[in-house]
Amino acid sequence: MNTIDDAKLREIVERVLSQVMGSPQKSAPAIPTQPGKSDTAADSSQTGKGSKKLVILGADHGGFELKETVKTFVAELGYDVQDIGTYTKNPVDYPDFAHEVASRVAAGKAWRGIMIDGAGIGSCIVANKVPGVRAGMAYDLSSASNSREHNDTNVLTLGAGLIGLNLAKQIVKTWLSTEFGGGRHQPRIDKIVAVEKKYLK
Repeated sequence: MNTIDDAKLREIVERVLSQVMGSPQKSAPAIPTQPGKSDTAADSSQTGKGSKKLVILGADHGGFELKETVKTFVAELGYDVQDIGTYTKNPVDYPDFAHEVASRVAAGKAWRGIMIDGAGIGSCIVANKVPGVRAGMAYDLSSASNSREHNDTNVLTLGAGLIGLNLAKQIVKTWLSTEFGGGRHQPRIDKIVAVEKKYLK
């Protein structure tokens, strides 16, 4: 019995989707599905200084304090970090910062993005409005791992008012280190992308 490897299966799925939906539209560069590999142009555009991967962080006033701690922690894990604010506890609107984080990830200016607000839900909604972004809110290690392995998320949202500092750090570490599983999950990601393209004008 003949078997088809994952690469060939993905090629077939992409060809079928292209035929059904027309020529793929030019949008933001795709985020690599295997973050451990960096031999493509997209990979190299998403790294910071040297060969480190760049993680962009944002927060509103409710997530400011947790962002400051997560920023240091992510750097300690060996990643480059870019903080796009907010930089004080003064009230601001989370959509502004969530959009900035998501748009930079979608444009290939960062490998991954982390956005923190009070509950994490609003920022997740905003980030998912940006084509090329798959944002997931994580509240425990299982949701962090699942969002990467099954959904290939490239933006993580956290609710500073819902999780403690130590749990937040464990979630971030798990999310950054978990690779996309591919295989049976890839056709589902392709369908997510197809839905997104359907509404792009």
